[in-house]
Amino acid sequence: MNNFKKIGLTALAASLVSVSANAGSMSVSGSASMGTAGYSGEEINSGNEFSMGNQLTFTGSGELDNGLTVSLSFVLDQGDDNGTNGTSADSNGNAPFDSHSVKISSDALGSLTFNGEGGTTTSNNIDGSAAGDIWDKFDGLTNASGLTNAGSVTATASAGNNSFYYSSPELMDGLTVQASYEPKTATEVSGTGIGLTYTGVEGLTVVYAKADATNSTAALSGDSTVLGASYAYGSFTVSYETLEYDVDTASRDLDMDSIAVTYTVSDELSVTYGQEEIKRDGTSTEAEYTGLSAAYTAGGMTITAGMYDAENAAFDTGSHSDLEKWTLGASFAF
Repeated sequence: MNNFKKIGLTALAASLVSVSANAGSMSVSGSASMGTAGYSGEEINSGNEFSMGNQLTFTGSGELDNGLTVSLSFVLDQGDDNGTNGTSADSNGNAPFDSHSVKISSDALGSLTFNGEGGTTTSNNIDGSAAGDIWDKFDGLTNASGLTNAGSVTATASAGNNSFYYSSPELMDGLTVQASYEPKTATEVSGTGIGLTYTGVEGLTVVYAKADATNSTAALSGDSTVLGASYAYGSFTVSYETLEYDVDTASRDLDMDSIAVTYTVSDELSVTYGQEEIKRDGTSTEAEYTGLSAAYTAGGMTITAGMYDAENAAFDTGSHSDLEKWTLGASFAF
């Protein structure tokens, strides 16, 4: 991380609240990645692919005279927004502006974050499956038979822009509470959420959250509920999570159960096996995803590799619904 010289945040804080701030600091960190992946399956229409990522995160914080800490985060990420939300795009439709937020926090009150972009709800904050969203690795992949896999059906309740997220201090041994609020326009219903996290037993983490899933129409709105647990013992970590996504349009309802087992070979190397089963209303066939992945970290570099399998991805037993994918990537933090 490259640290810039300390600067006064009095002017910034005065624009947010009518109190002065002590001297704060600002810093910038970056990350970059590159990867390749390949698919196989009957009638598949996608060959090997290559990708890269680049991101700069600017952060600043300062303590106010009343004891509160104000933090600012702003991310530059090429191609993230494609010119939406008032950002300017280049000739290829790429815009560099990504998530940005302001957080106010204290040890006694917890933290309240206002997300100008990239917000999350209580359920969306923890709804990544225990297996790491293997289904998402096949998201958007189609073939001549019109495959529509689980990833094309919304399974999360993301808050989007201009939303609030609150996390309490520890209320009792290992227990914290989270809450979210997603304001909407006059023609849409605003969304709220509540969550609990418990870490009071060594090695054990239990999470629960429920949040409104708001969309442009009532038929696409509903709620998302997540319950998960993980337990670490020695070199092994076992995780389980169940997700229910219910909306007024029954064909979009999803239930997902996922498990994962991670073996930490050393401080640098870990191996994970995961499995996901997804049910969708109106279908009698479950989509099943399995994956085996490994990660090696040395300094600021992480090398990853994975092999993934999808069965009945279109919620039918046709041969076009069975797919395989491999990935290889490298990421760098600085």
